[in-house]
Amino acid sequence: MEVNDEIAQAKKSAKPPLRRLGLRRFSTVELLIALGLLFFFFPFVEEVKGGDLIVSALFSLVLLSAVLAVANRKRVLFIALLLAIPAIAGRWINHFRPDLVPPALFLVAGLLLVAFVVANLLRFVLRAPSVTVEVLCASISAYLMLGLMWTIAYWLVDQTTPGGAFSFNTNGGARSINGFNGFYFSFITLSTVGYGDITPVSRIARWLAALEAMTGLLYVAVLIARLVSLYSASGSAEHREE
Repeated sequence: MEVNDEIAQAKKSAKPPLRRLGLRRFSTVELLIALGLLFFFFPFVEEVKGGDLIVSALFSLVLLSAVLAVANRKRVLFIALLLAIPAIAGRWINHFRPDLVPPALFLVAGLLLVAFVVANLLRFVLRAPSVTVEVLCASISAYLMLGLMWTIAYWLVDQTTPGGAFSFNTNGGARSINGFNGFYFSFITLSTVGYGDITPVSRIARWLAALEAMTGLLYVAVLIARLVSLYSASGSAEHREE
């Protein structure tokens, strides 16, 4: 009886933390779908009535999906929740009561959370034994989350130096890096396109833009090399078995 109890206890402790809490762990496929929803609707809903609410809901969905996607261990789940709670709660409180929670609070928490999720996604991709749908979705999600991470970083810089961090070289339109402008500038920089309609002016903004451009180039190079090596290794193993 004692042996059976020990075996049952070992099986229980071996379960992922979300299973023990009665929750289902999201896959990287579902995280990629949440990111796709945010990226697709972001430019269209921001200007409509109640658009900020929709963007906040989609952003919260992405963060929750990211937490559930990487929470394969108890320690990872604890750290992710510790960062997600102030990021999501702070965003909603700031939306309804901006006098209670400054944007810097949820921006810092969101920045740390996204960085933590990206690190866990990359660890999963780099340690994967073969190329699967999960690995491909994790690699794409990590790239998109990198762009989202810099979007938050630009927003944070703009909050600390209002109007002095970025220069806008277009006629009309919003002159703030918040919202879709930051999202647009981040992914243009990450892909090293650089149209020049938004220019970083302050030292910290220029440093962030340069760092993001280098990260975008290195990420694609390292990722392609890793996926090709995984595919070649799995192909060689199958050939030897035949």
